[in-house]
Amino acid sequence: MKRNPVLVGLLQSLGLVAYCSLVGLIIWNVGNFLGTKIGSEGPILLLSLFVVSAIICALIALGYPFIVFWDRKNTKEALKMVGFTAAWLALFVLAFLIALIIF
Repeated sequence: MKRNPVLVGLLQSLGLVAYCSLVGLIIWNVGNFLGTKIGSEGPILLLSLFVVSAIICALIALGYPFIVFWDRKNTKEALKMVGFTAAWLALFVLAFLIALIIF
């Protein structure tokens, strides 16, 4: 079944925004959860979270396009999906920045 690359890009970018928002909330509230217990483990925890987040974001943004590329041998459609995901994500970031400036 052929999916619209614009819609796939939109859904993937919404998934990325949702995941990044969740990780941001966790980082913002980590002091409330752990108090002052964070010591030398803090940088290790932060770097580990960064690596895990990079893998999860790659899976969200590139997972389905990779399937389209590898299984269906449709390079053009896979690249369109990645491009539309990046474009939608850039629009969301721009909208967020404009909202921060206005409000």
